[in-house]
Amino acid sequence: MLEANNHSEKLLVSELKNGNEKAFRTLFDLYYQDIYGYSISILRSKEAAEENVQDVFMKVWQNRENLNLEQSFKAYIFTIARNQAFNFLNKAANEALLKEEIFYGSQKSHEYGDYAIREADCKKLRKEAMKQLPPKRKQIFKMSRKKGMSYEEISQELGISINTVRNQMSKALESMRVFFQVHDEII
Repeated sequence: MLEANNHSEKLLVSELKNGNEKAFRTLFDLYYQDIYGYSISILRSKEAAEENVQDVFMKVWQNRENLNLEQSFKAYIFTIARNQAFNFLNKAANEALLKEEIFYGSQKSHEYGDYAIREADCKKLRKEAMKQLPPKRKQIFKMSRKKGMSYEEISQELGISINTVRNQMSKALESMRVFFQVHDEII
């Protein structure tokens, strides 16, 4: 019986190697539960295990031409499942370390003042900088930055050339940059 199963598995793998989707589906149905159970035992998450199974069979399909008929298909897919599960866990661990590093790094950067207060100061400063702009330049700046309009849309709405819009935006940004440099101690 075991030999008959091996023979039918080799036949299915051979068909899969030739691109037969029905053979692929049969192999998927045959091994889905085993790979899922194995994945969940490593990953401890139903969603991650489900994704791992999908990734295993996607990899099998993508590499179907390279399948070795002499190799056990079951061993092959279990190896893929294990490797991908471990890669997932390593990635998750690294991301957790990265999040922790960012959290503690950002905590240190805010030791010198409360973030909300500093944010309010910056908003006041931006408003002051905008008050310094000539009316037309201020209008163009607001249309671009606050309304998210393109230079072309601004030029059409105001009846001016795109180059004028570009020049006015450039001058507005430069004026604001200078204003922020002068008032650097607030920031």
